[in-house]
Amino acid sequence: MISKGFGMGGRKIIKAAALLIALGYSSLLVYQGGVNFNFQESRSVQVADLSIEPITKTTVLDSGLNKNITLDDIFISVKTTKHYQYTRLPIILKTWFQLAKDQTWFFTDTDNQQQQNQTNGHMVNTKCSASHQRKHLCCKMSVEYDHFLESGKKWFCHFDDDNYVNVPRLVSVLQTYNHQEDWYLGRTSVYEPVKIYKKPTNQLLFSFWFATGGAGFCVSRSLALKMLPVASGGRFISICEGIRLPDDVSMGFIIEHLMKKNLTLVPEFHSHLEQMKLLMSESFRDQISFSYSKTKNVWNVINVPGFDSRYDPTRFLSLHCFLFPHFKFCPR
Repeated sequence: MISKGFGMGGRKIIKAAALLIALGYSSLLVYQGGVNFNFQESRSVQVADLSIEPITKTTVLDSGLNKNITLDDIFISVKTTKHYQYTRLPIILKTWFQLAKDQTWFFTDTDNQQQQNQTNGHMVNTKCSASHQRKHLCCKMSVEYDHFLESGKKWFCHFDDDNYVNVPRLVSVLQTYNHQEDWYLGRTSVYEPVKIYKKPTNQLLFSFWFATGGAGFCVSRSLALKMLPVASGGRFISICEGIRLPDDVSMGFIIEHLMKKNLTLVPEFHSHLEQMKLLMSESFRDQISFSYSKTKNVWNVINVPGFDSRYDPTRFLSLHCFLFPHFKFCPR
């Protein structure tokens, strides 16, 4: 049924993509307003005593806006790497993962039997390199996308391993959109769209927006299926290499430029490119995702009461207890 749905239109999309890829190798110049992409992150996050406690009550309440969408309709993917398997991942496994254990999958580049057991087999070794280079990031995103297609879920939501996902809020926001329509939900981190120029004349060919992967984004199944001829089965990697842009930017290129579907801004997604301290605690329950970063011993984290910062430098443990105080590890 999928192949019939594309027909001549699908072949035209493939031809257009091939032309753009060929053009990308020889004549593309990229300008990104506001952000320089630097993928060298600190690996110094250390959190003590992150054993996982069994949770007997993890009810996720929906808003009642669209009863056709529940948590089980969402495929949540988390991109990670062996470099953070003992620092970032334990924080996620102890906190928000406990609210979406059956819906969350981790895409990594190594085998870790302990975490495979903790996630009930939800660790996917993509066989991609652990490098943070463009090609290898795109490799993981390609595997994420293909796994979503196979899942049959209604929404594909990608996050990074430095995100905290407010699961109930994610569900309630998606309940306001129709998965049978074309939706690309996320937040930008640049002040201007990405602009593609032709060398040597510097003629503007086209421009497009993209949702920052570090804040998280969601794609409806309807739109994901339309992307299938140009993105499935490893084709996503070819797109990345053709336009020479990272995975989240390439996703925006496919959706906004090739599919002609605009990004819908959802400000409740947040990345470490923002000043986390500007988020007020009274708004925490309304946010979908949070993040953190560390630069020259200075932490960019939310301001939330709770554990000592020496024990909880990312503030995710404290945030989780702020949102869900019934968890056993939370102070009484």
